[in-house]
Amino acid sequence: MIKKYLLTTLILALTLGMTPQKTDFIDETFKKAEKQYELLIKESNQTNKFPRTEKEGKLIVTNEWDWTGGFFPGSLWLIYHQTGSEKIKNDAIKWTEALEKAKDLDQHHDIGFVMFCSYGNAIKYLDNPQKVTEYRDIILHSSNTALKRFDEKVGLIKSWNEKKAWDNKTIWKYPVIIDNMMNLEMLSYATKETGNSRYIDVANSHAHKTMENHFREDFSTYHVVDYDDKGKAIHKQTNQGFSDQSTWARGQAWAIYGFTMMYKETNNPAYLKTAQEAAKFYIYHPNLPKDKIPYWDFNANEKGYQSDVDFSARKLTYIPRDASAAAITASALIDLSSFSEGKDKKMFLNFAKETLKTLSSPTYFADPGTNSGFLLKHSVGSLPHNSEVDGPLVYADYYFLEGLTRLKELKK
Repeated sequence: MIKKYLLTTLILALTLGMTPQKTDFIDETFKKAEKQYELLIKESNQTNKFPRTEKEGKLIVTNEWDWTGGFFPGSLWLIYHQTGSEKIKNDAIKWTEALEKAKDLDQHHDIGFVMFCSYGNAIKYLDNPQKVTEYRDIILHSSNTALKRFDEKVGLIKSWNEKKAWDNKTIWKYPVIIDNMMNLEMLSYATKETGNSRYIDVANSHAHKTMENHFREDFSTYHVVDYDDKGKAIHKQTNQGFSDQSTWARGQAWAIYGFTMMYKETNNPAYLKTAQEAAKFYIYHPNLPKDKIPYWDFNANEKGYQSDVDFSARKLTYIPRDASAAAITASALIDLSSFSEGKDKKMFLNFAKETLKTLSSPTYFADPGTNSGFLLKHSVGSLPHNSEVDGPLVYADYYFLEGLTRLKELKK
């Protein structure tokens, strides 16, 4: 794979250089984020629901049962951690505690996103022992809820309930999506807090089978793998990518992040290798734009990739970028750089820095008072569903802020 992308690699090395980039922009970006989120808080308070995106100048909100609910309070905690704003802290507490009912969220797999991005960051950054204890118990409750979707025979946490594929023929009985890797960090936390290995055992089982079945030889990823009741992979398709054989950009980002996180939690070298190779696929891909913000799918509209979706109805004259995929990848690469050595270490870190600097620029970072209070522009929720195309996404903001935080606090 490296030979295949040698020219791209050389260009990338020259672009990034081997000299660490200055990170002076981080504090300034957090100041802007604090001001911008004051608007988002005001808008959200009027609806008393969680912000998800905006459309035509109107804030789009959701409730605690949606998979995105935890990102807004999570972002508030990250901003509070960097700015010390008491107002932001109080809003973070309010919006975190508004999610409490979601500790019983078992309709889908995303309880880790919802509860750990919110309550997990609260535990990390809130200096209030009583509340921290309460929040810990809520996360442990949430972890037990997450285990309800794990089947011992299959060896994985089920992502969605029965669902039809885009081909209108395949019925997924036990679909597992690459995004599901992101819910495993909460289970690792539960084992560390309780001493009960059941949680991390489930996380390892899920990660191992994902490693076996979600990756192609070049370490690109399938979005959806469907299993039979004995744990055999029977379908490998997509739900949000361009085609079953293409590489959905955010799916690749989830893979890089998820396996970096699992290596961080377990020290399993197989997870590290998987994260590194998935990252190299992303970084060295010839279709990655020069500014390092990927198209929504690495193979969108590319010859040889057949889609089950008729994208002509979208009437797009361009291929949208996905800032959310860039933000997730950047945050993951900062951690991955600390686990890597030599040229890989430098390359991962410099790529992350450059990505975050690009996302902090006017091209992607919204002007004050615009974007309904969201920070980043130009993300894509799901182009096949014609949903949230080329706009802000609450989780793009979250991973952007997390990446900036990790970069600022990185131990050299």
